[in-house]
Order: sequence, then structure tokens, then C-alpha cells
Amino acid sequence: MKKRTLVLGVAAVLAVAGVVVATRGSLWSLQGAVAQAPRAPRAVSVEVATAVKKKMPVRLDALGTVTPIANVAVKARLDSEIVGVHFRDGAMVRQGDVLFTLDGRQIEAEIKRVEAVIAGAEAQLEQASRDVARYTELVARNATTLVTLNNAQTQVNVSRSLAESNKATLENLKVQLSFCTIRAPITGRASMANVKVGNFVRQADVAPLATIIQMAPVYVTFTVPQRSLQDIRQALAEETATVEAFMPGSAKPASGQVTMIENTVDASTGMATIRATMPNTDEVLWPGTLVTTQVTLRIEDAVVAPSVAVQVSQTGSFVFVVKNDVATVQPVTVDRAVAGESVIASGLEGGETVVTDGHLLLTNGARVTVRERKAGS
Repeated sequence: MKKRTLVLGVAAVLAVAGVVVATRGSLWSLQGAVAQAPRAPRAVSVEVATAVKKKMPVRLDALGTVTPIANVAVKARLDSEIVGVHFRDGAMVRQGDVLFTLDGRQIEAEIKRVEAVIAGAEAQLEQASRDVARYTELVARNATTLVTLNNAQTQVNVSRSLAESNKATLENLKVQLSFCTIRAPITGRASMANVKVGNFVRQADVAPLATIIQMAPVYVTFTVPQRSLQDIRQALAEETATVEAFMPGSAKPASGQVTMIENTVDASTGMATIRATMPNTDEVLWPGTLVTTQVTLRIEDAVVAPSVAVQVSQTGSFVFVVKNDVATVQPVTVDRAVAGESVIASGLEGGETVVTDGHLLLTNGARVTVRERKAGS
């Protein structure tokens, strides 16, 4: 009886195990069937833009330096004491404005002395001329000798020479006196005065009394690679070369014209020096400052796409072109980039829809859905 019960128990356990195995096999088969079922590819959400044909500038970017057209060091032309300073440090001065006054009393006294000598010489000349006239009549009547007449003529010449010599001395003294009033030779911004009232200055002093720098117009000097030299020369000949200079910390550019190309190229660097003249009427540019320059050579028609649409791979640059909701890889050649836009030399004809955002999830031939551009992008 016990043996029979044991056999029935074992049989029941085996039956239950078979049911469990069968159930799990069915589930595994169902899951495998579900895993093997084909899934539809998921479309990638992207942002797009249109490549267009439009006029674009041909530009060169370079670093430049602002240099003044005129820079004058004001110095004394005689040894004297400063008795007046007539400008504020750093002020704008006009050509002819009085900057410094020197003590000229000694020269003024010498001028008076020379004027007195000239007056005496002219008086002697007048007397000698009357003597010549009188002796000429007497010689005609044989009332005096010819030697007397000749002596009178000599005295005329001596008096005239003395008067002329002192007149030249007087002119020189007046010039010296004019040096006592130092005027601005150009219009510009003055530096601080290096000397004040009471200082004694000399012609031999190395340091200037002040420096005046012309602020408008000014030069912007920069260098470009020699490969760009021919384009710049052509633009200069056609008067189409313009320059914009950006001061650090200022969003407002200063505009001007390319006016000079240095007559040699630096053999050690292969760079050519270019100079542009900037009106600078509002004094945006400050002499000595390092600026960023943009040289516009000409305006030409080109195919343009947003720079964010251009991707780079080991084989070169490319864009994803969207057509019928499918993105395909299109190799392109980028000529240059201007203000966030790339000029496409080849690969696009204009009018194509290109992907500007969502590239990381794209592959060639992937399906896409176009989403609206984010605000501010």
C-alpha cells in the first residue's frame, strides 16, 4: 500500500513539471516571435533651412593697429622760462592755438636797441645823401674837389649798409620773439604738459613739452598673406576695397578705404602690409590700439547656407539635404564663412533644404520630421 502511494506521488510530481515546462516553452516561443517581428524605423526630428543664392561680400579678416597720420612733439626753439601754459592736459587743440608762452623780455629789449641803431643809420644815410647832392653841384662849378664828392658817396653806402644789416638783425629778433609763443602746428589731441609755469626750457632738451596726435583721420595698418595681394590690388584699382575696424569692447565699427599697399612683401613671413585711411570723425579709433579689421574686396553672387548646416568628416565637408522627408548626405566645398553663413563653392545649386539641427541622430537615407526652429536659434 505504501509502495503504491509513493508511485502515485512521483507520477503527480512529474505531471506538474511537464505542465510547467510546456507553459514556459510556449511563453518563450511567443516572446521570440514578438522579438522577431519587424519594427518601423523611427523618424528623426530635425530643424532645416534653405540654401539660397544671394550677393555676398568677399572678405579678409586681419589684426591691425591704429596709427596717427601726424604726430608732433612740441619743443622749445630757444632757451627761456615758461610763463604760461594755455591748454588742458589731453584737450583737443586746433592748429594755431597757443600752447605755451616763454619769457621774451630780453629779446624785446634787444629789438628796441636794434631799432634805435637802424634809426641812427637811416639818419646818417639821409645826411650823406644830402652831402652827395651838394658836392655834386659844387664839383660841377669847380668849387670843390672830386675826392670830397667820392667821400660823401662812400658815406652814403656805409650808412645804407648799416641800416640794412640792422634791419636783418631786427627781422631775426622778431622771429626769435615769435618762438616765445608756441602754437599748435596741427589739429589734434594734446598729451599732458610735461612742464609747467616756472620751468626753464632749452633747445637741447630731449623730452618734448607736449605731444599732439592727429585723431581724424587716422591710419589702420594690418598685414595679409601674399596670396591675397592680387585680389587687394585689383580691388584697390577698382576702388571697391573698404575696411571696417572693430575696437575691443565696442560693437560699433569704424569704416574707411584701403589707400596703400607696401611696396615689398616681408620675405621672412610672406605677409604684405596694407594701410587704410579711416575718417574717425567720432574718435572711435584710438591711436596705438590693436583692432580687428574686415576688408571687403568686392560683392559677388553665391550660394549660401547656414554654417551650422555644414558638417565635417574624414572625407570632407557635407550637408544633409532633405527631400520627401528623407535626409541624404551631400558633399560640399566651402569657400568662406561670413557672419554665420557659409558660401558654398560646389555641391549645392540653391533652393535645397538642409538640416541645421539634429545631425547626431542622422544617417544617410534616414527618415526625418521637420520641427519648428527654437526661439533665438
